[in-house]
Amino acid sequence: MGVAQKAVEMTDHILCVDDEQDILSIAKTSLEAIGGYQVSCCSSGAEAIEWLKTNKVDLVLLDVMMPNMGGPTTLKMILDMPECEGLPVVFMTARVQPQEIEAYLELGASQVISKPFDPMMLSDQVKTILDQKQSPN
Repeated sequence: MGVAQKAVEMTDHILCVDDEQDILSIAKTSLEAIGGYQVSCCSSGAEAIEWLKTNKVDLVLLDVMMPNMGGPTTLKMILDMPECEGLPVVFMTARVQPQEIEAYLELGASQVISKPFDPMMLSDQVKTILDQKQSPN
């Protein structure tokens, strides 16, 4: 029973995508140290798309405003990738007016986390989203 139980408790893998290195660093440290997650980082939408072609994750945290390829374009490309079917993508943004959040959700985002985020709460927010994915209503 111990071996089977251990297999179920595998660490979730999170991909953080943001053009600001400080945000990536804080999110990675917070998610690993507090949440016990495995975290990979990309600094652009294009890099994330390439990375996702050969790597599997349980959730993507995606910045909305990035140069060249913004979050909405990146989200659309992720949603079009067969290998990412069902993958929750969460926007992280300072643009959190109700109509903006509604637009992000209509684009296909699973959730929106406001920036600046609380590093002590980020892993709890991610856990809630992953729990919703595993037991849909």
